[in-house]
Formats: sequence, C-alpha cells, structure tokens
Amino acid sequence: MIRIVIAEDQNLLRGALSALLDLEDDVEVVGQAENGKEILGLVERERPDICLMDIEMPVMTGLDAAEQLQEADCKVIILTTFARPGYFERAKKAEVSGYLLKDSSSETLAQSIRQIMKGKKVYSPELIDIAFEASNPLTDREKEIIQRLREGKSTKVIAKELYLSNGTVRNYISIILDKMGTKNRIEAISKAHDKGWLK
Repeated sequence: MIRIVIAEDQNLLRGALSALLDLEDDVEVVGQAENGKEILGLVERERPDICLMDIEMPVMTGLDAAEQLQEADCKVIILTTFARPGYFERAKKAEVSGYLLKDSSSETLAQSIRQIMKGKKVYSPELIDIAFEASNPLTDREKEIIQRLREGKSTKVIAKELYLSNGTVRNYISIILDKMGTKNRIEAISKAHDKGWLK
C-alpha cells in the first residue's frame, strides 16, 4: 500500500484529491494539511511514502517544505496550477520526484505516483518547454534586493539591512531593471513574481 499525505490550502480541493486517491486499490491517504509547516509535522508522524503538495500556501510554501524534506525518507510530488520556470527550477533543486499540473487527470496522477514509487521522476509535459526557458538572470544579491523591494522597503532601509550605501543599492536596482527589461520597480517585481524567481 502506498501511503500518502496531502498539503493543499483549499479545503474542497484537498478533500477531492483525498477521495479520488482513496479510490485506488494500492493507495491510502494517511493525512492532510493546509500548509507547508503542517505537512512537515505530518511527514514526521506518519512516515508516508509520498508527500503530495501545492506550492502557494500560507505559513510555508510547498517549495520551502520540499527543500526541508530533502533528507526525509519520503518522495515529494508538487501538484500546482503554476508552470513558472523559477518554481520548476527550485523544485528540481529540491530533488522533488514529481511536478504535475492541477489540470492532470486523476488517472495520470495515480499512474505518476506508481512510477515515482518505482524510482522514476515524473514531470508534466508542459514543463519541458519551460525547463529550456532562460533561467533566473539575477544574482543572489540582486534577488535579495528585489525581494526587499517587494516587501515595500525603501532604498535607505535596504542599504542599512544589507550594509551597503544608498548609491550601491540604486545601482543594483538599475542593473535589475536592465537585466529584466522592465521600466520600473513595480514591473520588475511583477515580472520576477510571475516567473517564480522570488521566494
């Protein structure tokens, strides 16, 4: 029997997923959570074979949880609406076993679970094109700065937090706008978010 835990913040979808998977003869859903933090505790308690989770959840995202589950003896499948290159990149780095889109059929999901239990990795075909898209052009420092801009912090506050001068932060922002081909900070933040380049 393949033991599964599910993390999904939408109650209806979580319940539907659980009910569909329980219909499979060789699958048993042993726990449900509504965010990444809850799923970490659930994995520790239940020791499931597979952790199936969404990305965008409150408290802790599925990708943050997947990164923490790398050492766990549990295979991770990301099930999401988002085919964003940055998300897929992070998921691969976290060594997830599967990355499927929510519009996959229940048969596809069940088959993917069985394939993953045999040691295979399963990615939605739509993600293959994304995998070849340009990767995140921002350096770690530039990502730190755009993340802080997204949080609404001023150039002065960012400079203080990162021990940089105001001028240096402004230079970084100009480089970010240039690299991303955007006209202003709002556009840059929006583009970085849409691509999945921000945590």
